[in-house]
Amino acid sequence: MNVNLELLYKIAQKPTRMIIGLMSGTSMDGLDVALCEVSGVGENTKVALLKFDTVEYSEEIKTEIQKVFAKQNIDFHNLVLLNEWIGILHANMVLNCLENWNISSHDVDLIASHGQTVLHLPKILHQQEKFPNGTLQIGDGDHIAVKTGIITLSDFRQKNIAAGGEGAPLAVYGDYFIFGKKGENRIMLNMGGIANFTYLPSNMNPEEVFVTDTGTGNTLIDACTRIFYPGKSYDKDAEIAKLGVVNQSLLDTLKADKFFKDSFPKTTGPELFNIDYVKEAQAKSNTENISVPDLLATLTRFSAVTIAEAIKYAVANTKYDLESFSIYMSGGGTHNPLLVSWLRELLPCHFFTTDELGISGDAKEAVLFAVLANETISGGGSDFGTRKGIPSVSMGKISFPN
Repeated sequence: MNVNLELLYKIAQKPTRMIIGLMSGTSMDGLDVALCEVSGVGENTKVALLKFDTVEYSEEIKTEIQKVFAKQNIDFHNLVLLNEWIGILHANMVLNCLENWNISSHDVDLIASHGQTVLHLPKILHQQEKFPNGTLQIGDGDHIAVKTGIITLSDFRQKNIAAGGEGAPLAVYGDYFIFGKKGENRIMLNMGGIANFTYLPSNMNPEEVFVTDTGTGNTLIDACTRIFYPGKSYDKDAEIAKLGVVNQSLLDTLKADKFFKDSFPKTTGPELFNIDYVKEAQAKSNTENISVPDLLATLTRFSAVTIAEAIKYAVANTKYDLESFSIYMSGGGTHNPLLVSWLRELLPCHFFTTDELGISGDAKEAVLFAVLANETISGGGSDFGTRKGIPSVSMGKISFPN
């Protein structure tokens, strides 16, 4: 047997596996690095988050990614070189974290790398009949494996698409494995650049599990904040939005896009929800001259309303009452008090954060990719049925260090 396969087999047989999950989202603020101790598989998965850090991206890194991020026309040379460069950067960030944590790379079994999304093109967005759903994450897994000396799983989203999904949100698998609880109806709400939620019914029937993007989370708020306040990367604690008043005409225009009328499940990204989207809505609603606080208040309300309406719609098609659901929040939006207060106003649910379930809301997405890697290596027996969007597949391409 090839020595690499022999090592992989031994890892798969271990009672617990040390896995580093890596996540860099559409906000492009940095790389989340989560060191997890994972045992069991499927519904019996147990995860302990041992260490976590977010390694901030420098302005140079952000600038390089933005050259190709969610753009229709790019310099193809940049994209090719970035794929290698981001892989090496992520590998170095992992090694620096391990050094800071005083942990040897020899003690880590696997790295699960989501990569850096540069384009997400589900069919509902590109609308070209002959082409399938598409997505692209860069940061080559082979470079991470060779640089760190750790077996690396990467490019998770392609298998999901190949099997009939849209490549996102992949959180459904990890959410079900580690957050599902018999006897409690749960909504796992992640508010990153794009917002999504996983519906976990109290009967824990995997064929009833549901996941979808709802639309924008923080991406429009952050983009406008950066434009009008160059020294700020986001509206911290909604300090600016709190000074504004929601403009109903602009809000109604923002909500008029066909994405919100498309059937669930569906995915989206900054390819749709970007600064041009806001400018077009302002032009249509004749609101180009409203104050920046009013604009940010309206965009924050836009996120809250579209999240709430999506959850209401999804739950209405089940046998459960909305009041019976507990919502566990994660992602950057959890730190936006105005967004959270409006969600509490719009939804008659019990609100918590995933921190109360033992997993930091900031670390959750990175942890979930560690769980996906664990499932690929040691599990793969869970059946989510034949519904659109949640194929029962093992995900991630495996890269060996040598």
